[in-house]
Amino acid sequence: MQAALDIANAGYDVVLVDRLPSVGGRMAQLSETFPTLDCAQCILTPRTVEVGHHEHIHLYTYSEVEAIEGEIGHFRVRIRRHAAYVDWDKCTGCGFCQEKCPRQVISDFERGMGNRKAIYTLSPQAVPNKPVIDRRECIFFQRGKCRACERFCPAGAIAFDQQDTFVEEQVGAVILATGYDLYALSHMPEYGGGHVPDVIDALAFERLLSASGPTAGKVRRPSDGQVPREVVFVQCAGSRAPETHVPYCSKICCMYTAKQSILYRHRVHDGQVYVFYIDIRAAGKRYDEFTQRAMEDEDVVYLRGKVSRIFRQDGKVIVWGADTLSGQQVQIAADLVVLAPAMLPRPATRQLADVLGLPVDEYGWLEPLDPNTHPVETVRPGVFLAGSGSGPMDIPEAVAHGSGAAAHVLKHFTRWPKLSLPAEEDAQGEQ
Repeated sequence: MQAALDIANAGYDVVLVDRLPSVGGRMAQLSETFPTLDCAQCILTPRTVEVGHHEHIHLYTYSEVEAIEGEIGHFRVRIRRHAAYVDWDKCTGCGFCQEKCPRQVISDFERGMGNRKAIYTLSPQAVPNKPVIDRRECIFFQRGKCRACERFCPAGAIAFDQQDTFVEEQVGAVILATGYDLYALSHMPEYGGGHVPDVIDALAFERLLSASGPTAGKVRRPSDGQVPREVVFVQCAGSRAPETHVPYCSKICCMYTAKQSILYRHRVHDGQVYVFYIDIRAAGKRYDEFTQRAMEDEDVVYLRGKVSRIFRQDGKVIVWGADTLSGQQVQIAADLVVLAPAMLPRPATRQLADVLGLPVDEYGWLEPLDPNTHPVETVRPGVFLAGSGSGPMDIPEAVAHGSGAAAHVLKHFTRWPKLSLPAEEDAQGEQ
């Protein structure tokens, strides 16, 4: 979004493609940001609204890039627009269809902490605020019955016969901002991931903290809805483990664990937090002070050592670990365990890399031309990188990376004006 806005504000047309029904990415799932504890939606929503209404940004959500051909100045991009089964030109975003839909399914956006309807928007702040129908879960598509959304839609926007469509765009440059996924809990059985109740990942806990989340910001453990009084955070869950998982550091986990510890203490004043860590990596501006605040002001107990086993016993989640500073074994009977999983490149990252002939590293992250001197350029002229598709980043770094990619695009457009023209000039047919 930052790259798109920078280029669009310079007067050039931008095509922004997002595979989800609305823009915002992972940040749309966050409660607050570190180290200021600012509301994530307060920062994000003005940007998403600007992207959605900018005269020079052509937004294709619920869409994916199928092919990219050509060279700098003359790329041809084929985009698949997935069928939403809702006519977005008619839809007013009133929400009646979602209210009347009888089908409840587990929400991926809520990380399994809440439900959504078969017809849904990702969040109340979604841009565009237009619903899509999940064909796999819709009663009509499965059984040929229901059609409640169609009956109650005052705009007549439901379109069950809608099909995927294809659009081809001619562009002068391409910016890849493919983002990241999280290491699945099921890949970490030693931490109880996927089989021990009340063991969740950090993004799921983020949704519990969010005022727009499934519990309206009240911390409840998934198994019984009770307020957890003792919470254990496990850092480097799947990271820095070359023998069993991934060897690299995921960079942001120390900071968001400190943030979540502080936010939990703000919501559950008599709660106790324990954090198992290997070491603290908080190298950004005011980052180290932030982790110290968690320890000193919020009484979060940091235990330097690894967790060996997590299991369920008598309604508690038992955590076995070690405190290497004291040389003692530690056992904690927790109400909730939050894992900080490794960041992974999305599968689409490698697919786009193959389409464009770009190299990826051994883990699937996009490789820049040179990580030191050309961090946003690639081996293919006219193709640039933005954000965490090339490796773990926090929000300020991703924003800076996006602006860096935009600056390179604008540099090329300025050097070779024929590559692209500002929209108003192009409309007048000027050369």
